[in-house]
Amino acid sequence: MRRMMLPAVTLLAVAPLASAQVTIQPKAGAPLAGLTPAQLELFWIGQEAYSTPVTLEMGLGPIMNKSNCVSCHTNPIGGWGSISVNHFGMDDKGEFMMSPGETQSLLQTLAVSPLCAEVVPEDASVFVQRVTNSSMAFGLIEAIPDAAIAANADPADANGDGVSGRVHWVHLLEDPTGPLRAGRFGWKAQVATTLSFSGDAARNEMGMTNDLEPIENAPNGNDAILSECDSVADPEDTPDLEGYRFIDRVTHFQRYLSQPPQTPKSGMSGEAVFNAIGCNACHVRDWTTSNSPLLEDAIRNKAIKPYSDFLIHNMGGLGDGVQQGDADETEMRTPTLWNLRTRDPMLHNGAASGGTFTTRVTKAIELHGPFGESASSAAAFMALGGTQKAQLIAFLGSLGKLEFDLEPDNQVDVFDFMLFQSCFAVGAASPDTNCGVADFNQDGLINTVDASAFMQAYEGAEGTGDCDKDGELDLMEILLGAPDADGDFVPDDCAGCQADFDGDGQRNGVDLGILLAGWGTAAADADGDGMTNGVDLGILLAGWGACD
Repeated sequence: MRRMMLPAVTLLAVAPLASAQVTIQPKAGAPLAGLTPAQLELFWIGQEAYSTPVTLEMGLGPIMNKSNCVSCHTNPIGGWGSISVNHFGMDDKGEFMMSPGETQSLLQTLAVSPLCAEVVPEDASVFVQRVTNSSMAFGLIEAIPDAAIAANADPADANGDGVSGRVHWVHLLEDPTGPLRAGRFGWKAQVATTLSFSGDAARNEMGMTNDLEPIENAPNGNDAILSECDSVADPEDTPDLEGYRFIDRVTHFQRYLSQPPQTPKSGMSGEAVFNAIGCNACHVRDWTTSNSPLLEDAIRNKAIKPYSDFLIHNMGGLGDGVQQGDADETEMRTPTLWNLRTRDPMLHNGAASGGTFTTRVTKAIELHGPFGESASSAAAFMALGGTQKAQLIAFLGSLGKLEFDLEPDNQVDVFDFMLFQSCFAVGAASPDTNCGVADFNQDGLINTVDASAFMQAYEGAEGTGDCDKDGELDLMEILLGAPDADGDFVPDDCAGCQADFDGDGQRNGVDLGILLAGWGTAAADADGDGMTNGVDLGILLAGWGACD
């Protein structure tokens, strides 16, 4: 391993190299850490089902909004989306009512033929949009005990803080006569489990009936039209060769999605501002999943930070005017904030969209007032000075940011490495600086512990070779001082000996034999691209003879 003399300030920050693997936060949309091979296979099969269009033969329609899940949950697969669905009905002196003949408020905007298409009745006086919610880490959220959610409820505002959230108690589609459960999914917290969510969405969004929702939606409640449009026997979702229904497959995917990253994990001044203006009264950070032995190890007894209380609140002007289950016209569930930095649009109706993250967040917070339980927090935000607002927005921008994504562009590549080099040279960082993104263990130092973690998070191609075959990436060698004057991310004092595979200081027939024997593998990879091929042969022939 080559090391040049490092600046004195860096030497103070250098710790012994950490050879053990560390746990990097998964990207949003990645599977949970700790899944068994069998569970991981279910995740990937489920992701494919989630992304594959349902066909007419499978039961698509006759009325629907989309043909697959990923059409709405796009950012990333399983996450937020910009697609909205429509709800309609009648306003009877401030009380929401279904239009006559309708069985639900949801409008299906697509149909298998014009004959089957739904229309908004002329007597409908309520028409609202709801933007796609996130399905991130549904298994972890589902594993939060009902009692823990209920413990935060304060329907009578007994503590006088102006926040009076309550649990939306619901029946499960998979156990409709069983005990009520604390709802936690959907804009009205109208769903309590991932399987209920999948069964409901399969029928109402794609028109695929299933064991949980076996009755087809009739266009505008008209059974006569339905009989002419629906030719597939119900329930349309039947088990595959392994015994899983479509709704089981997509449940596996959503259940095993990881929680999105947050970087820095803690310590930002903006979170103190977030708490000071009362946002944390509803956007509760810390939860621990149940320790039930019935849960998978990857889900059981896990600390998570979704920033939601999963309660429904009177949101005043941010209510959508629709009654759904026990949630009334003004009540909405507190949305999770994890992965917020990638969300566009924001709010249930998409009212904060486009522009920069700062403009979207600012508008979304301001629209929490002037009425409802969030009004005081919105007013407190608008009264903040510029520095505190910037700190708050920077903190919100950490929700979904990858570790070591200093650029940031949602990947850790060579540009992040160059920024990491600068942070490493300084050797210290606080959570409020950009170098705080590089402080993996949050000890205030940027050192080789963080460098080792960076190498595990690195997704780029440059510098991933090991030109001197000492077990250390070229990128790490350069970070620790090996010269790279030509900027090719291969140490200069190593490049002269490229293709000397047996390390005898000569590039000759022995090396050629090693290269040919390793053709198509990484055994004689001279350029660090992970493959022995014609490029490596060219390097060997060009440098034939003694190493410089």
